[in-house]
Amino acid sequence: MIVIMRKYFITGLLILVPLAITLWVLNLIVSTMDQSLLLLPARWQPQVLFGFSIPGLGTILTLVIIFLTGLATQNFIGNKVVALWEGLLRRIPIFNTIYSSVKQVSDTLFSSSGNAFRKALLVQYPRHGSWTIAFQTGAPGGDVRNHLHGEYVSVYVPTTPNPTSGFFLMMPAADVIELDMSVDEALKYIVSMGVVTPEYFEKTHIIDPKKSSSDAL
Repeated sequence: MIVIMRKYFITGLLILVPLAITLWVLNLIVSTMDQSLLLLPARWQPQVLFGFSIPGLGTILTLVIIFLTGLATQNFIGNKVVALWEGLLRRIPIFNTIYSSVKQVSDTLFSSSGNAFRKALLVQYPRHGSWTIAFQTGAPGGDVRNHLHGEYVSVYVPTTPNPTSGFFLMMPAADVIELDMSVDEALKYIVSMGVVTPEYFEKTHIIDPKKSSSDAL
């Protein structure tokens, strides 16, 4: 009887825990984005207009602001305004250092022409013979490049189950293996601590229809 109850309890956990975590993350995101309502004048606040708050309204406002900002910078005048604004921010002590670093990282990550987090890699870490999944973030630069002989790549090795923390390594290109795996699949593999394995297809088992038909002739 105890074994059966334990089985049902674990089954319930497997169903409800992912749902609860998903709802918690969504609630965190929505509540954070709802803070954009504070930008509105007091008389335009939902509590004043409707007499009650509307969850998610700030999220819509945030998305609209992001879209309009991107739209406004797609012309000559918008680019000039952004350039002047960034030039002003770079003149502010301390703020300049933080803003410039974050701006450079965001430009690298979200640029469609960049290679940051575009490839999932298999690397040996933390010692030879132990393998883990990493992401290619680019190539070493600056004076670091002068001290590295041969071809190197910059990789990010995330921790599990929290991939937002990890280690930055510069490894020989010959020591990394590029995986036939999307970044999303690799992240799921890492977050699940190896439980959720991506689909795998033996390349040697793939049959070319044209080749097989020619062999048959």
